[in-house]
Amino acid sequence: MSETRKLTSVQAGDDKPTYKRKPPWIRVKAPTSREFNETHKLMRSLSLNTVCEEAACPNIGECWSKKHATVMILGDICTRACAFCNITTGQPRPVDAMEPDNVAIAVGEMGLNHVVITSVDRDDLDDGGADQFVKVIARIRETAPDTTIEILTPDFMRKKGALERVIDAKPDVFNHNLETVPRLYPTIRPGARYYHSLRLLDRVKERDPNMFTKSGIMVGLGETRSEVYQVMDDFRSAGVDFITIGQYLQPTKRHAAVDRFVTPDEFADYAKMAWGKGFLMVSASPLTRSSHHAGEDFAKLRAARDGS
Repeated sequence: MSETRKLTSVQAGDDKPTYKRKPPWIRVKAPTSREFNETHKLMRSLSLNTVCEEAACPNIGECWSKKHATVMILGDICTRACAFCNITTGQPRPVDAMEPDNVAIAVGEMGLNHVVITSVDRDDLDDGGADQFVKVIARIRETAPDTTIEILTPDFMRKKGALERVIDAKPDVFNHNLETVPRLYPTIRPGARYYHSLRLLDRVKERDPNMFTKSGIMVGLGETRSEVYQVMDDFRSAGVDFITIGQYLQPTKRHAAVDRFVTPDEFADYAKMAWGKGFLMVSASPLTRSSHHAGEDFAKLRAARDGS
């Protein structure tokens, strides 16, 4: 696994990857609150994984202090080795049959009005993990019918019928991130295909036009501004409602190096352009992540569509 990531870092243009010093606008405080510790204890007691921890999210202190956590189902080992991602790559363990129940318990314990469910890639499974998404959604609906559900899925590449099953489970928001511009896929997201992911988002809208769709990218990986604008246009062509744009942060020296830190003013320009292109909801800032403020943003998204 580490060798794979060393190679991707070399391909990204840095044969001895090093950390760039973070600018003042990207720094966050270490988590210390009582609520943070309670959230951590709850996740461990239910044997649940969170993308907050596995992906080394910079917002974990803020979110967990509010008792918000993005649950990562299907284990903590991914079958892919993306150059940006901190999640362990290898042979995953068997699917946990108790996971849907435990996720529902966690939602109840935290009193969530909105929950985000994501997963590792499970190319080893015939359905890519779709059945577990369906079971988790159904269990939350049974125990917390007023909680809105947002899912952040893998691409279900070569998993016939998997996407349709998840759409038909009726999550409130269907999120699938494209992560970067198409030119950088061979080095940053080598196991995926840009146009497959774009088509996935398009297929969600075809099957359920009323379902909110969401996708995002990282910047600071070497993309150009015109490439980001083109991704925005691609999203709109696929009917994506909500776009997120955040700064890429290098998790370890084995991962792709940060090309540059995008300034807050540049993020503001991206946001202005995205609003102008007709997205119903836009989140663009250095610390923007797919699940950051997801509940508040969903409420705004729904209000924007309903005109209220």
